[in-house]
Amino acid sequence: MKKTIGILGGISLASTIQYYKKITDLYYERYNDYYYPEIRINSLDFQYFTDLENEHRTEEYINYIVKGIHALEKSGAEFVIMGANSPHSVFNEVLNKINVPMISIVESTAKRATELKLSKVLLTGIKYTMQATFYQEVFKKYNIEVITPNEAHQDEINSIIFNELVINIFADKTRKRMLDIVQSYHVEGVILGCTELPLLITQNICPIPVLDTLSLHAKAALDFSLNEEYKSLSFT
Repeated sequence: MKKTIGILGGISLASTIQYYKKITDLYYERYNDYYYPEIRINSLDFQYFTDLENEHRTEEYINYIVKGIHALEKSGAEFVIMGANSPHSVFNEVLNKINVPMISIVESTAKRATELKLSKVLLTGIKYTMQATFYQEVFKKYNIEVITPNEAHQDEINSIIFNELVINIFADKTRKRMLDIVQSYHVEGVILGCTELPLLITQNICPIPVLDTLSLHAKAALDFSLNEEYKSLSFT
């Protein structure tokens, strides 16, 4: 029996749509039928969520995420994924307050980096993610070094995400600029640590391995739902 997937979405709209699309597209690619797993989506208030992050109102932030997941539980979700990188900064705190398994986007990405034998990667994302330590803490267990862009580049990437990507603006000049930033660092791969970034940067245009966190997370969710061999650590 397939497990019902719960997606905590709205953080942001652009990536939530992609989660739904990638999970269902991947299922069809594998089985060529329409027996998709059932999916529940709870869309949060993106501005309120972002305000809590920017103002470091951590307790309120955790409680808002937990409230959203509890709604998914009540709707029948048998496990959940948070459809963004940044809330994984409080992954363990949230996990302790919910009643279903939760799959980590960071662990899913670290597993893939290990498969690619990467030892040093660049983390891109919103400033909240780039200035936190949750990616470094998880990747350290896999002996992979995670570095972040300098402050000027962080400001630039953050602006690109909030002023363009989350409202579905994907300009060629922005794509080129992001690639220029990535290539200015001596790393073996790049983490697209915001679930909107894979809509801008793809492996076929980047000269180093791209860790598309959204796709890796979606695949892990589908694998878990289908009870297939599950290589991404889910809830430890």
